[in-house]
Amino acid sequence: MSEAPVLLVTGGSRGIGAAICLLAARKGWRVAVNYASNRQAADAVVSTIEAGGGEAFAIKGDVGNADDIVAIFAAVDRRFDRLDGLANNAGIVDAPARVDEMSVARLERMMRINVTGSILCAAEAVRRMSSKHGGNGGAIVNISSMAAIIGSPSQYVDYAASKAAIDTFTIGLAREVATEGVRVNAIRPGVIDTEIHASGGLPDRARDMAPSIPMQRAGTADEIADAVLYLLSPEASYITGSILNVSGGR
Repeated sequence: MSEAPVLLVTGGSRGIGAAICLLAARKGWRVAVNYASNRQAADAVVSTIEAGGGEAFAIKGDVGNADDIVAIFAAVDRRFDRLDGLANNAGIVDAPARVDEMSVARLERMMRINVTGSILCAAEAVRRMSSKHGGNGGAIVNISSMAAIIGSPSQYVDYAASKAAIDTFTIGLAREVATEGVRVNAIRPGVIDTEIHASGGLPDRARDMAPSIPMQRAGTADEIADAVLYLLSPEASYITGSILNVSGGR
């Protein structure tokens, strides 16, 4: 049986998640590619990894559903019988709106997926990686957003608030498990050119916002993946409770 480390990437079929999966495989990780609905996209990521000599498989599951989260981690257990890293990447945005226009249903969905789902995934990872539970250690990287600092007024304050929660959660969990062999950090992407903008009704957002970014361009999913894989790696062995801005200076 392979001794290569195992990484679970939530929301791994597209955008930043897919870039994390592909780079992790190139760096020697075995990869569990989680997806919520687009099996074809997840299978394409797995096929690319396998074509390069890596090992991966796709797992269907919605991180907004607690039962699905348990099933996702159980699938990793069955396939690899170990877990060394979690990229807590799955998340959503919604259409631009003011806070006084947002429905209870929208807010509940935003927090259930972006906050509760990420916390529950991290908890499952800790149960497998922490020395308190008999694990051999590992690393968690949460995907936050520069929106947590900027607030995203008149666009999606609810999304910004959900990512601010991830920032606080990252610091708290990191300190909670620091003596148990588990490191917990986060990345705050800036404006990244991925499909997530279209899902919020702003397909040209990355292009339109480029002039407002100090580096005068949107970032790429690969640039976020580079930062995530660094924080997962042994080279980041003394880094925990940190939040790294990858935002072009924004």
